[in-house]
Amino acid sequence: MAFGLARRELRPRVPLRPGEGERHHLTSLEGLAALSLDALSSVAYGPEAIVLVLIAAGTGALTATLPVTLVIAALLAVLVVSYGQVIAVHPDGGGAYAVAKKDLGPRTSYLAAASLVVDYVLTVTVSLAAGAASLASAFPSLGSYLLEICLAGLALLTLVNLRGVAESARVLMLPTALFIVSILGIVVFGLLRSHPAEIVGTAQPVHATEALGVLLLLKAFSSGCSALTGVEAIANGVPAFRTPRVKRAQRTELMLGALLGLMLIGLAVLIRRDHVAPRGGVTVLAQLTAGSYGTGWPYYATNLIVTLALAFAANTSFGGLPVLMSLLAKDHRLPHLFGLRTERPVYRWGVVALAVLAALLLIAVNADTHRMIPLFAIGVFIGFTISQVGLVRHWAGERPPGWLRRAVLNGVGAVLTAVALVVLLASKFLEGAWVVVVAVPLLMLLFARVQRYYTLVGRELGLGEVPPPVPVADSLVIVPVGEVSKLTQHALTAARALGHDVVAVAVMGDPDKTLALKESWARWQPGVRLEVIDSPHRSLVQPVVDYVQRAAEGGRQIAVLIPEVEPRHRRYQILQNQRGLLLAAALRARTDVVVCVVPYRLSI
Repeated sequence: MAFGLARRELRPRVPLRPGEGERHHLTSLEGLAALSLDALSSVAYGPEAIVLVLIAAGTGALTATLPVTLVIAALLAVLVVSYGQVIAVHPDGGGAYAVAKKDLGPRTSYLAAASLVVDYVLTVTVSLAAGAASLASAFPSLGSYLLEICLAGLALLTLVNLRGVAESARVLMLPTALFIVSILGIVVFGLLRSHPAEIVGTAQPVHATEALGVLLLLKAFSSGCSALTGVEAIANGVPAFRTPRVKRAQRTELMLGALLGLMLIGLAVLIRRDHVAPRGGVTVLAQLTAGSYGTGWPYYATNLIVTLALAFAANTSFGGLPVLMSLLAKDHRLPHLFGLRTERPVYRWGVVALAVLAALLLIAVNADTHRMIPLFAIGVFIGFTISQVGLVRHWAGERPPGWLRRAVLNGVGAVLTAVALVVLLASKFLEGAWVVVVAVPLLMLLFARVQRYYTLVGRELGLGEVPPPVPVADSLVIVPVGEVSKLTQHALTAARALGHDVVAVAVMGDPDKTLALKESWARWQPGVRLEVIDSPHRSLVQPVVDYVQRAAEGGRQIAVLIPEVEPRHRRYQILQNQRGLLLAAALRARTDVVVCVVPYRLSI
């Protein structure tokens, strides 16, 4: 013991770089903000989707809103329990993709991955477009700038997520809390009132065109199921949580299910009690807001909060899709760069890819929400159905205690989501759902072709095999030079460290300069022979390439070492000639020799 000295740690502490450590992963509440806002904000259009279908049978049919919502809430409960099981079985994330890959085979996993990619991209575009439309409803002068508003919001979300999921979660904590409080406030204050405080919007004539039958109820159910989009995002983003990751992710999934179910049922009760029908110029949620709060400042504040929540709901995709793409990259189904993380726990290439795809789609549809809604829920329900069927297969194969009860629960969920998927495809096919029917197979083909490429590359490289002994081959290092200088000395020093046989090659078109170079070389005597190539046309690249090709004809191992000047400041880079880079590119394209670029760093 050393008296009088402070206690020291045996191992030195190395400062963490930005983004490292548990502090930069999600807690349960941060996960709710980062990965659940898409599902929570769907109450802004889910109940309205039910009303818009049922109104075809007249205002009396709106009483069916509550029963349909209760069925959707029951399906939500099944999905929440199911995805809690997915989180436990597949803690590395991936959701339906991970389930399908393990229990249903490669083709089904392609389908699951493709549907999730489509869903995540549409989540971003629909959320941003709906948020921009809400903002334009409050401020009509912005109506002609919807696309610009969407692209600006997309750029902001992209920048925030490039800094890391935890940072984006903290940004979203306040909007998420305000949204939840506002919607629950609508339900509570609405139930406390005997009649709506105010009625907003213009009345519209209602003409019954259908009878309230099973088919109409199925259409209302499938349309209302758009409120379930985003439920799977937590299962896809499990690696983003702090340890213990599984428990935190499951806790977040339960909080999401409880809040979403409570809001959906509460709003449905108000719609049924107050006979809320579609009105001109306002949404159904805006009508419920006016009925609960009146048309004072709480009404405008709530509408702005809903707009903000819809815009930030796109963040769910930024938390889930990059993780999914990293899993696909690890399985050799996407380029490997999607599996790379920066010093922050961020799959940056996945974030950028999502932003680019979302921007292209927004531009293609001119930020029109109604053109994207038919595509929205189809990818989700493909993933839902696959994950449920995969879990049934998992329980039947593993047979843990209580497996039969779990398998029945997942089987019922699979039937419900499959029915919703079929009804959605049948009713929305001509309205745009055909785009998903085309896009999903194309993505599946992309995954299969990328995997095939990596398989062939691995076979050609002999990955996993023991190669023969390394032969000892004669080598030659070629150094292109222009004159005697410190740059030449630097390059030859590096070349002699690589091999004992070094030759300097100079391409000259002027006899006087050739003579001057030979005389300078003789006075210098660097211990390296000099060969001069005559080039009357003053071409540098092709003579060196021809020289290298001739040198390599006998099977000799050739390395070409190209010196390149690098200024200290990037603004001077354009002032340097780029012949060295052009020569390196030509040699890589036309020969199989080793090409090395040796930088000589200037002090200016």
